[in-house]
Amino acid sequence: MRNSLLRLWASLSTPGLLIGILFFAISLTPSLIPRPYLMQGVLSGCSLAAGYGLGVFGRWLWFYLELPALAPRIDRGVKSASLLICGGTAIVFLWQASKWQNSVRGLMGLEPVQTAEPLELALVAILVFFLIVTLARLFRMTFAFLSRKFERVVPRRIARVLGILLAILFFWSIVDGVLFKAGLRLADSSFRELDALIDSDLAPPADPLKSGSAASLIPWKDLGFRGREFVASGPAAAKISAFFNQPALEPIRVYVGLNAAETAKERAALALAELKRAGGFERSILIVVVPTGTGWVDPAAMDTVEYLHRGNVASVALQYSYLTSWLSLLVEPSYGAEAGEALFKEIYGYWTTLPKDTRPKLYLHGLSLGALNSERSADLFDVIGDPFQGALWSGPPFESAGWKSVTAGRDPGSPAWLPRFRDSSVIRFTTQKNALDIPGAQWGALRVVYLQYASDPVTFFDFRALYREPDWMKQPRGPDVSPYLAWYPVVTMLQLALDMAMATTSPMGYGHVYAPEHYIDAWMAVTDPQGLAPGDVERLKVMVSKRD
Repeated sequence: MRNSLLRLWASLSTPGLLIGILFFAISLTPSLIPRPYLMQGVLSGCSLAAGYGLGVFGRWLWFYLELPALAPRIDRGVKSASLLICGGTAIVFLWQASKWQNSVRGLMGLEPVQTAEPLELALVAILVFFLIVTLARLFRMTFAFLSRKFERVVPRRIARVLGILLAILFFWSIVDGVLFKAGLRLADSSFRELDALIDSDLAPPADPLKSGSAASLIPWKDLGFRGREFVASGPAAAKISAFFNQPALEPIRVYVGLNAAETAKERAALALAELKRAGGFERSILIVVVPTGTGWVDPAAMDTVEYLHRGNVASVALQYSYLTSWLSLLVEPSYGAEAGEALFKEIYGYWTTLPKDTRPKLYLHGLSLGALNSERSADLFDVIGDPFQGALWSGPPFESAGWKSVTAGRDPGSPAWLPRFRDSSVIRFTTQKNALDIPGAQWGALRVVYLQYASDPVTFFDFRALYREPDWMKQPRGPDVSPYLAWYPVVTMLQLALDMAMATTSPMGYGHVYAPEHYIDAWMAVTDPQGLAPGDVERLKVMVSKRD
């Protein structure tokens, strides 16, 4: 075993190790989300492998271009000195790792860590590195085997091209067709089973106006786990009335689960029928909600708007998936667009037939993947003759086309994490600190607000971080971003990818976990609630913040 490990070590490329060790060291620097040593070890192992691959490619390119090699004696000296320098750098960075992680944890109000567990971290990184190297060598062996076979019938260079193409196709078919799709099926099955569970504490509602009741068009079991959770939660009229010391209405929540009908269009039609049955179009505010990938609707968003309008709110949501949002976002960014569009068309189509002076004000809402699909659900050219009143999109994913366009076209001088767009009459951005009251700006008839945190990797992940610094990293930075964060080619993209997978592990009010009190200012700007007494808003913020 020892001899095998020594032979494996001796077979490694020196240029690859040099760049790999530097990438390993750089991966220890902070990004957006605090990382435990296990996840840091996985990241560092991937970074080590990425750097090693670049070094191996660089060495191959050097000799392919027939550039002169160093004399053996000089070459050995350069290698030894380089290894010492890179190894020393890695040790120094390991020593600084806890400080860097604490720079993120401190901003998020977390307790500092005393150590980054350097030995455990390094061990995990080495294991991940050797696993990746082993897979890479299996690929090279497959390529060599196929090339030799082809050389019997075609010229050598053509054989190599065919060999590498077939090797890529073979490995991709295994990863995509076996491992990846099997993993997705397993994940989908797991979430499907979770969705089928009926919480014993959640009995079907007795109120006939609620979805899942005996009078409802949708059986309680067909709401799904997330739907039952959405309908059963939320503030009751009595609670809202007690808070304001004045009469309040019972909020209307309509939800259609994935099993309620075969197609998205059929589920959307069912949602419209249920909303009409429950009297949703008789409320002053109507919100079309697109859930996250699992079908979850953020209570922080819905509870707050229902309080602000004293229960005079109806909301309707349609489930389209069982998978978590970040997984759906990476696998298929357009996931849920069909369902979001179908629901909006049904609700909007009926809403436009109602008298303008008596129909509710219509708004859109979505969090994360829900924000992306909600944004896609309404084409402004289709509604310009009779527009809805606004939208609140929180944690918009990096693939959101509208969000990307507005951010790219922001006013010069405004940061990418808090853009200002044109005269701010239609679109505004806000963060933990209310940034919606812009001096001199007047809202138009349509109001759109993006609620986003500078520390949210779901919003600020960027594939182009592979080779260039993202705009949001430039000064001035967001208040919840570590001052030690720096851009490095390749490694920063790997850091952000891991951050995205861990985005919901941050404390409330940071990362991809949006706090109820931050929704309040956003909803006030979008829906303009009337009749609030002085101090009501601050009291509400205090109350909901205590429920975090």
